[in-house]
Amino acid sequence: MDDINARLTVLAEENSVNLKIMQSNHEGEIVSFIGDNIDWADGVIINPAAYTHTSVAIRDALSAVNLPVIEVHLSNVYQRESFRHFSYISPIAVGVISGFGALSYELALRAMIEVLKSKNL
Repeated sequence: MDDINARLTVLAEENSVNLKIMQSNHEGEIVSFIGDNIDWADGVIINPAAYTHTSVAIRDALSAVNLPVIEVHLSNVYQRESFRHFSYISPIAVGVISGFGALSYELALRAMIEVLKSKNL
């Protein structure tokens, strides 16, 4: 994760984008972070990991902030167990990036930058 975060920080700086990075294995901390940053953020890139398939709370928090969301997964979830094919987050996301390993995060940040540029036209 440190390498991914370092590359994202550089990419954000190169594009004059402010970036906050957080990681937690606790659903409530994720929900609180989303809500606590509603006035700061213009978009959310999230890898909900196993919460993808289980967390209505994270979905509700993302819906409540009314910001563009990009869902990210390191692995191609469709090459994995069938229960991983369902996501609570995908229906509210502007896009899903899955299966490109660490590059998935960089692709998501580039996509979010473009999404936000198009909103400002």
